[in-house]
Amino acid sequence: MNSDRTAFEVWVADAQAGLAAAETFYGHALKALREQVSRNGRIVPDILEQQQHAAHGLAWLATYVQGLREVLAYSERLDAEQRFGTTEFALSRIAFGEYLTQVFSGIPMSQGEFVRPADFGLTQRQIAGWLSEGAERAMVGNNPDSRAELVRLMEQSGNGDPVGDPGLDETLEAIRTEMRKFSDAEVTPHAHEWHLRNAYIPMEVIRGLGDLGVFGLTVPEEFGGMGLGKVAMCVVTEELSRAYIGVGSLGTRSEIAAELILCGGTQAQKEKYLPLIASGEMLTTAVFTEPNTGSDLASLRTRAVRDGDVYRVSGNKTWITHPVRADLMTLLVRTNPNEPGYKGLSMLLAEKPRGDDSNPFPAKGMTGGEIEVLGYRGMKEFEIGFDDFEVEAENLLGGEEGQGFKQLMQTFESARIQTAARAVGVAQSAMDLGLRYARDRIQFGKALINFPRVADKIAMMAAETHVARQITYFAARAKDDGRRCDLEAGMAKLLGARVAWAAADNALQIHGGNGFAQEYAISRVLCDARILNIFEGAAEIQAQVIARRLLEGNN
Repeated sequence: MNSDRTAFEVWVADAQAGLAAAETFYGHALKALREQVSRNGRIVPDILEQQQHAAHGLAWLATYVQGLREVLAYSERLDAEQRFGTTEFALSRIAFGEYLTQVFSGIPMSQGEFVRPADFGLTQRQIAGWLSEGAERAMVGNNPDSRAELVRLMEQSGNGDPVGDPGLDETLEAIRTEMRKFSDAEVTPHAHEWHLRNAYIPMEVIRGLGDLGVFGLTVPEEFGGMGLGKVAMCVVTEELSRAYIGVGSLGTRSEIAAELILCGGTQAQKEKYLPLIASGEMLTTAVFTEPNTGSDLASLRTRAVRDGDVYRVSGNKTWITHPVRADLMTLLVRTNPNEPGYKGLSMLLAEKPRGDDSNPFPAKGMTGGEIEVLGYRGMKEFEIGFDDFEVEAENLLGGEEGQGFKQLMQTFESARIQTAARAVGVAQSAMDLGLRYARDRIQFGKALINFPRVADKIAMMAAETHVARQITYFAARAKDDGRRCDLEAGMAKLLGARVAWAAADNALQIHGGNGFAQEYAISRVLCDARILNIFEGAAEIQAQVIARRLLEGNN
């Protein structure tokens, strides 16, 4: 380690004291809220809904505490490997100090919503009793001098790479380098043009991703994939999303489809579809959401009626990403209208011919119209109507009706981890653009980066991206270890989405009026960042799910 050894050891001790205080605070907040929303030891849904602000605040508090754990664990791990240098120290000190301070003073759930100790019935007098001198020292790790030092170090290292050592092994760093080379050559120079024209990502790029193994990254080798873990998936997704979120999201479709088939498919379905998905020969799309259901999948109405050797599907779906060029739809339907809620749902592996702009859906019984969107372009969003659309009965996932929701739930962990990685990539992209513009733009005789408020924005982008990256890798490692990690995946997605939006907003602010002009890439990144708080579980839904798990004690 290049920084002063004593300073590091003091900081670690202070950070440990700060983490202990945050964990004490969280324990009291959890206990207080659990008492508020429970009767006879059981959570009462109506009371929980009345206390939604505090409940969602608990989810954010738990996410922050986990973020503190991961920053400290990262620091100690890299120090043990003699990889923890001056940049890593500055980054971790700022991130830890800021998040620890927010825990005790107010965590922003959105721009206008904060959760504070009083929301849990806790007082400043109580808090004061939990804060040792070491914890208070850790809280001031984010200060003007530390931010200025971090930005100076960032200027020396240049653009394009994660700030500091992200803490990966040589194999994962080699994968990152390979993805970076591809992105720099094939994606970054063209991404803004694709966005402005609302154009599809060219098939040559998709074929290039297939050649690199992106679509079969986590598919077992026996089915033609690379057999890598979710951390590798995060690294690939992050790098591709840094170049263009549309390209980073192409792998999400194959990841969801492959996971559905791996976890719930028959052996024949695995042998048929997984090699085609892994190679990129077969493109997939997820067809779950309906116009009037949104996140309420239990209300899903699209029907599939068995008719001999086929299912006949009728109904409407919306917000379907990349359906025109997809060859296979993972289609969630209701096969039993007499079974209410989730139990009557099934998943179909519905094949379809590829379409194009002139004829989007050249399939009998299938129509659709494009939903024009602000950002997240390159794949296009559609509403789809099914009217007696046929799916082979043998393509019922797993061969058993009524398993659709259970099968879908098995994919949520991976999908949310991957979305968190997309968010980290978008945040990194915003920071790259903000830093580059601040260095190049001269105002009042000096570069923008020499103004403290501008430099502060860049430092905080780096610090928050660091936290989001580490909590995302933590969730991915848990998944790779075979542990249940829906809580960790949800936290990573919740935090990553907010960090990406804040980074994009601040980077546009650094650009000033130019950032509001469509010719500047930051205008695209801002639009792309906004979707992250909505899809794969809106922030409010995500916080509700996390809070429920915490309050029920199922973690």
